[in-house]
Amino acid sequence: MTTTHMPFPRDASRRAQEPVGLEAAVWQQILHQVRAHHPALHRTWFDQMSPRQLTNGVIQVTVPTQAQLNFCQSQCQQPFTAAAQSITGRLVAVSFHCTTLARGGVFNEGEQPLPLNPDYMFENFVTGPCNRLPHAASVAVAEQPGQAYNPLFIHGGVGLGKTHLLQAVCQKVLHRTPDARILYHSCDSFINQFILAVENGDMHQFRHRYRHVDMLVIDDIHFLAGRDRTQEEFFHTFNTLYQQHKQIILSADCPPSEIPELEERLVSRFNWGLVARIEKPCYETRMAILQKKARMRGLALPDDVVCYIAAKVENNTRELEGAITKIQGMSLLQNGRIDLELAKAALGDTVTNEQKRITIQQILDAVTKYYNVRLSDLQSKKRHKSIAFPRQMCMFLARRHTRYSLEEIGGYFGGRDHTTVLHAVRTIDEDTKMDKQIAEQLAQLESQLTSQ
Repeated sequence: MTTTHMPFPRDASRRAQEPVGLEAAVWQQILHQVRAHHPALHRTWFDQMSPRQLTNGVIQVTVPTQAQLNFCQSQCQQPFTAAAQSITGRLVAVSFHCTTLARGGVFNEGEQPLPLNPDYMFENFVTGPCNRLPHAASVAVAEQPGQAYNPLFIHGGVGLGKTHLLQAVCQKVLHRTPDARILYHSCDSFINQFILAVENGDMHQFRHRYRHVDMLVIDDIHFLAGRDRTQEEFFHTFNTLYQQHKQIILSADCPPSEIPELEERLVSRFNWGLVARIEKPCYETRMAILQKKARMRGLALPDDVVCYIAAKVENNTRELEGAITKIQGMSLLQNGRIDLELAKAALGDTVTNEQKRITIQQILDAVTKYYNVRLSDLQSKKRHKSIAFPRQMCMFLARRHTRYSLEEIGGYFGGRDHTTVLHAVRTIDEDTKMDKQIAEQLAQLESQLTSQ
């Protein structure tokens, strides 16, 4: 590569304390080199960066938002510095700054603001029939926190966009109200902090921290299941914030009524606002997601490649993004070429995984053969143990190895409701812990299913 030297004055080194302007053409060369050598880092908002000046060998670059600043400081420092040194031929460094830092922030552990993902904005969220309601509700909450839907409860499987929406709300609220104080925790973190506060006799500080915020966001709230003391504390925290008209946002892998061993009074409160489900994206939505994610990375995907990926990767948005990463990585070895042949080669392992995905029909076939029962008996109303136990085993395996909800699983067994399925899951779980023979039966069935 031909090195282009930065057009600084010859005596710039003698006046190191004086800021020196950076020509736009030089900055564009730096951006181009970063994008060429680190394609996974590429973001469309890089064009919004503004190099302010070079002082004492440091190129100071301004970014628009706090989330973008966090991203640049954590992932872009070395690539940009290397590119700047290559283009200028000088021993310079790149430093990122933001002139619109929020006075409040999103907090987790301690008092340092929690870094948010700048990609997780409403503008980057692709809507479709699978997620239109939770998206609209999230936008409404961000515009009128504590008034529109309180609490907002979003549930769905892994990688479908729950975290994206939660962080988009936080970033929008901070943009509108820079001094807002938001607590964003995983349920596991809330539980651990509560236990630590009890052990240290520091409940006053714990309660003050959680009950004096403008918005509380708890991810994976289903982990409260079976924790009586933690549920008691969260109940009072919920009531305090709700009465003060502070926004509460919760996410889980299932609706409140399906969270096992959750107190009825919490189930009731979680249903006070809006419960919105995110489902798997349909084919058309998957295509739109792929096109959006590719544009964000400055990647041009041919239509046939988009169609191919959308047809093969069905589970969630995270897998779609992973497919783009694989294709982008392989294209670097082919001088940037991307076509259907390359996509098939890049996603060969993804196709294999999709083909091996366990279905409820495979579970039914394995269980009926193993226990020598008929499918019609499993779907009947018969309650004899010789039928009831294999039926419960089917429900347990379906819950563990598929992404179907409790209601959907119940539909395969004579239209049973979610409480019946939940009881079956708990029964098998307890039996395998207490009975070695049942544990061995479960292991054999799972071995058969995963080897198919």
